[in-house]
Amino acid sequence: MTGFYRRYVAVLLRFLPFALAFLRDRRRFLLFGGPRRLEERVHRDRAERLRDTMLDLGPAFVKVGQVLSTRPDIVPPIYADEFRTLQDEIPEDAGGDPRAVVEAELGADIDLATLEPVAGGSLAFVYTVRYRGERIALKVRRPDVKEQIDRDLRVVRRIIPLVSLFANERQRYSLENAAQDFEEIIADELDFNRERSIMAEVRENLADEDDVVVPAVHHELSSERLLAMEYRTGRKITDDGAFDGLDVTPHEMASRIATVYLKMGLVDGVFHADPHPGNLAVTDDGGLLIYDFGMSERLAPTVQEDIVSLYRALVRQDVDALVDALIALDVLEVGVDRAEVGRVLDLVIENLEGRHEVTWRAIVTELTTMLQDFPFRIPPDVMLLIRVGTVGEGVCRQLDPEFDFLAVIRSFLVEQGFIETEFQALLDDTWTDLRRSLPALARAPYRVERTMSRLERGELVVRTEPVDGGTDRALGYAVLGGSLAVAASLLAFHSQPYEIPVAVLAGVFCLLYLHRVRRE
Repeated sequence: MTGFYRRYVAVLLRFLPFALAFLRDRRRFLLFGGPRRLEERVHRDRAERLRDTMLDLGPAFVKVGQVLSTRPDIVPPIYADEFRTLQDEIPEDAGGDPRAVVEAELGADIDLATLEPVAGGSLAFVYTVRYRGERIALKVRRPDVKEQIDRDLRVVRRIIPLVSLFANERQRYSLENAAQDFEEIIADELDFNRERSIMAEVRENLADEDDVVVPAVHHELSSERLLAMEYRTGRKITDDGAFDGLDVTPHEMASRIATVYLKMGLVDGVFHADPHPGNLAVTDDGGLLIYDFGMSERLAPTVQEDIVSLYRALVRQDVDALVDALIALDVLEVGVDRAEVGRVLDLVIENLEGRHEVTWRAIVTELTTMLQDFPFRIPPDVMLLIRVGTVGEGVCRQLDPEFDFLAVIRSFLVEQGFIETEFQALLDDTWTDLRRSLPALARAPYRVERTMSRLERGELVVRTEPVDGGTDRALGYAVLGGSLAVAASLLAFHSQPYEIPVAVLAGVFCLLYLHRVRRE
């Protein structure tokens, strides 16, 4: 317990200067004074120092930073952009020596003399080793990292209530769920059995895609803290000359990345959620190689349907359907003021239409910025989807600066039958309206006949209260004028010009009404 409190105090001291800076942004002299206006350069510099602090504090805070990079409901865009760079390699001995795990798990099955380091992340380290005459890859969880993360997550849980005291209502709502989201995502990444299962499932789902490679898993060598897989190499996808001598262009690879990730998420329901350049490579024959499935997710069928509904609403600019989709995805509360949210979403669509270039990141930023006055949060599965979109779009635009990520999304959704073409959508809407109206139209003649029969028998009586003040004649003129105006509109479709005298008569009664009102 002493170690926990020592860590708690150390973390507080590291973040204290940033807390004071953010407080001064709201009140220049902490307790009084107006808000400060700072240049973007100042915020960028502060975001870089905050990122470096998270890197120094270790794996748990690196993951917290990566999660925050996709939480626009908590952090401003400048800070989110900087946190996305938390992909730096971590030294081999951080969090304990992973070689000890290899020796304990596979000492009798492999030749440890052939063990060679490859790369390191915040939670694991990667080696290659000889096994049955071939070189395989080993992703090894750092031995002490789970205990460190459990301790640091307890620290985060204690810090969040303090941060909430200085947050606005919208941010406080998101922060209440943040610690649980961090724990869920990091726990999934620490479970290599889960990663192995998802990796094998994605490989099977993409088996028919000849130009996409997912390494095979060696199940017999894998465990909860060690993942053994086929060793595949390629050129880093964003390196200069990565496509030299290949039959695939950067634009074609960008389209392939977007299509493959859309298929994983919307068709298969299980997807790789970390498509940054370090996890994507180009094989020697021009294929797309996908690494590291630690950050991945399975979507329930209902969530897939809700996401498709969200895309459809965005494409068709259907505000009511967009509100429904955001509520279904738990982004907005069920009891939210739908009318007010609808007005805000109208502004979002209007603002996006006014831009020369609309990107996925622009949509997410505009949407979350405009929704700041409402209590909203981004659940973990939606957060990972946002990450796939923003990170994936960034990679695609590095390959081809003119790449239209949204056009590929729309084309994919149409091809898969998730959304209709504009003409088909119009036909479907017309048919839906007609189908809903048919029962009422079928009953209309019967209702008219019944009403006329009751009028003839004197069973239908209309009672009105007398109008006080003697304005009954003026009211009569108004009724006659309005009725004749409606009649003139209907007669305009007749071949004879009957609407002209009727319109004149309507005008006369309207003038009589105005004259009567003025006299009284």
